[in-house]
Amino acid sequence: MTIPSTVVTAVPATTPTEPSPARRGDRLLAVVGSPRLAFLIKRFARAAVALALVLVASFFMVQFVPGDPVRAALGPTAPAETVAVLRSALGLDLPLGEQFANYVSGLFRGDLGVSISTQRPVGSTLAERLPATLMLSVVAFVVAALGAFPIGVATAVSARGGRRRALDLGVSGLLGVIIAVPNFLLAVVLIWLFSIVIPLAPSAGWGSVQHAVLPVLALAIGPLAYLARIVHVEMVRVLDAPYITTARSKRMPAHLIYLRHALPNIVTATLTAGGVVLTGLVAGTVLIETVFVIPGIGSTIVSSITTKDYPLIQGVVLMYAVLVLAANLVIDLLLAALDPRSTIAEA
Repeated sequence: MTIPSTVVTAVPATTPTEPSPARRGDRLLAVVGSPRLAFLIKRFARAAVALALVLVASFFMVQFVPGDPVRAALGPTAPAETVAVLRSALGLDLPLGEQFANYVSGLFRGDLGVSISTQRPVGSTLAERLPATLMLSVVAFVVAALGAFPIGVATAVSARGGRRRALDLGVSGLLGVIIAVPNFLLAVVLIWLFSIVIPLAPSAGWGSVQHAVLPVLALAIGPLAYLARIVHVEMVRVLDAPYITTARSKRMPAHLIYLRHALPNIVTATLTAGGVVLTGLVAGTVLIETVFVIPGIGSTIVSSITTKDYPLIQGVVLMYAVLVLAANLVIDLLLAALDPRSTIAEA
């Protein structure tokens, strides 16, 4: 008796009703007609959504800070009538929804509100304090990048193929320890060493190159160590790649191997890590400016939180969000320019 063979019929795959992100990206590409333009639109849209979320969160979160900001600004002995008049002048006596609507409408007009403690426009205060913060963070990033690249490359080349293993482990361990040290602790050590023990630089203030030396070092040492480890790891990976072995088999000079084949292939990963470092430097200026008494945005947010100055807190948080999102956007654009096929395709 013959047993009939079982016939297996393939079940057709169900078509998803929700379009995938790739299909949504294809639709945008079909509308605008250019991959680069579609990439820019998506990046700016993400930045706008993130900024809107920060705006809403910063406005409503400060409302939960205990205490009366007007009473904190005028003092505990101020008459109740004076407190009520100032609250009315600042619009703090309005319902919360109306306050938010007024705040958003003011932002579209370029008005960030008026500081409760100083009675000055928040925009004017930020315009005075922003240059110091930008200079501090940008110079610290340049110092970190210029120092990390040769350290990472040199240690990777010396450790290639398992050579000088002790040196490689020692440098990696030292970099790891430096990364773990908070920047404000480094600031204290630098002040003690170069302002007290060896008086080479002032310990506080702002306005000259000498004043900027210690704050920049305190802010840049940790990111320098982090970037150096990233460069080291990526360089070791690239030096073990088959195309590097092929280049060596052709007896190509070592400097050409590094310049033409190795370094270009670590740019993308290093630049991505550099974007993380840059955003961290912008946020890290808060403690450094406080330690070195630098009149920047970081010290401003500390004083505004202490005095419960709602408009100033919201303005500083919004400014930090703009700086961080702008740094991320610049990094994305640089990655798209250096590696357009992979970056734009993954966007």
